[in-house]
Amino acid sequence: MPVTTILIHTWWALALRGVAAVLFGLGTFLLPGITLAVLIALFGAYALIDGVLAIVAGVRAAQLRERYASALWRGLTGGGAGLVAFLAPAITAVVLTLLIGIWAVVTGVLEILAAIRLHRADGKWLLGLNGALSVLFGLLLFALPAMGELTLIWLVGGYAIFFGVLMLASAFRLRGRQGAPA
Repeated sequence: MPVTTILIHTWWALALRGVAAVLFGLGTFLLPGITLAVLIALFGAYALIDGVLAIVAGVRAAQLRERYASALWRGLTGGGAGLVAFLAPAITAVVLTLLIGIWAVVTGVLEILAAIRLHRADGKWLLGLNGALSVLFGLLLFALPAMGELTLIWLVGGYAIFFGVLMLASAFRLRGRQGAPA
């Protein structure tokens, strides 16, 4: 099934992503302090859990006489990052800025590639614009990693709202093409 057809028939998933992004963005403006603390805590919890599970996988691989060093190093790195997130949240805020920047650039490039693959779809330019803005947002975070925490939260919130609105616009344009031949 062509990418265009898949996107047209799953327009609702794109719309839900847009709604989630807008709600997240609004939440960052309404509760900025809590937002940063929660982001750091969630990252810390994820990194700790991921680290422990990678160590378990490494130990299991060693028991099976398989290569295990990579998994153990990954586990120690993840566990260490999780501990830093809980013990030194200010440092984590800067690192988190860089991680969000990486995420924005990677997802932006993927959105641009998806837009290129859409060929004749009406909402193609919106998806491409969204991808380009994601890349620019990520590059801005790389350029200013030590910006104030509130500024980071506002940038993330504004980006999320704008991203969500573009996703909703793309979704409803694709919904309009649902009956049209792909």
